[in-house]
Parts: sequence; structure tokens; C-alpha cells
Amino acid sequence: MIDVPSSSVDFDAIWRYQDEVRTVVNACLGDCIWDLNYDSIRQCIELELGRHLNDEEQEMLSSQLTLPADYDGEGDNGSIFVIYL
Repeated sequence: MIDVPSSSVDFDAIWRYQDEVRTVVNACLGDCIWDLNYDSIRQCIELELGRHLNDEEQEMLSSQLTLPADYDGEGDNGSIFVIYL
């Protein structure tokens, strides 16, 4: 497992981005975040929702985020998105 040195990661910026993601999800879909975390290997934020979205909802959510995001499939709890930093 490759680990990114903590000195090269701006955790303050990551927390701000995660707060922004929470705000957008809550505004668009309501309170349905199952998991939101930073993946240091992929250098992205991973978002899993607590519900499964249809295609229109996936596109709508991705378009509302200010950072580039891709639908990444379905997890055990709901739709998964990758948000690139």
C-alpha cells in the first residue's frame, strides 16, 4: 500500500471540500450521506449515499458539485461518486 506523506496533503482544504459536498448533497437530495472520506491513494474524495439514485439524479448531483465528479457505481448502501481534487 502506497501512502502519501501527510506533509503533501492539505487536510484543511480536504475538510472544506467535504463540507461543500455535504452542503450540495443536502440541498439536492436531503440528508442521505452514508460515507464521505478522502482516499489518499487515489487523491480524491469518495462519497457513498444512503440511497440508490437513478440516472437523472446522478447527473443532477454531479452537475451541482463545483469539483469534477464521476458516478462510480452502486455500493451496498447507495450510489457512489468520486470527487477529484
